[in-house]
Amino acid sequence: MAYIKYKELTKYFDFRNEIAIEELPDYTKEYLTENEKILLGYQTSRDHAVFTDKTMILFDRDLVASYKKIHIIPYASISTSAICFKPGKAEILLSLDSGYQMRIVFVNMNHEKKEHLKSVYNVMMKQNR
Repeated sequence: MAYIKYKELTKYFDFRNEIAIEELPDYTKEYLTENEKILLGYQTSRDHAVFTDKTMILFDRDLVASYKKIHIIPYASISTSAICFKPGKAEILLSLDSGYQMRIVFVNMNHEKKEHLKSVYNVMMKQNR
């Protein structure tokens, strides 16, 4: 991560496993609004991501420092974005209206998983227009 005067410039997430919507922990569903539909769930050993038809919700847990940070990002707040496909992985790069930047990396990706991620990315960008 890059820092200026101890301030984080870019947040990175490395998600390894797609998780079935019905297997998402209950706490991940507490942050959904009415009529919001979950499109995709991902997890690491400690973090989760929920992509809906309106927002992206990222759960950043640090067991050492004992905190949980929850990022709720409406797609309309994304000012620029890119999706990058590499062998075995994909990345979504975001700049938010606030100037905050995020990089979300998905590893262990095959063609089918990349196509699913691409369809969710397309929903994200349609909500952003």
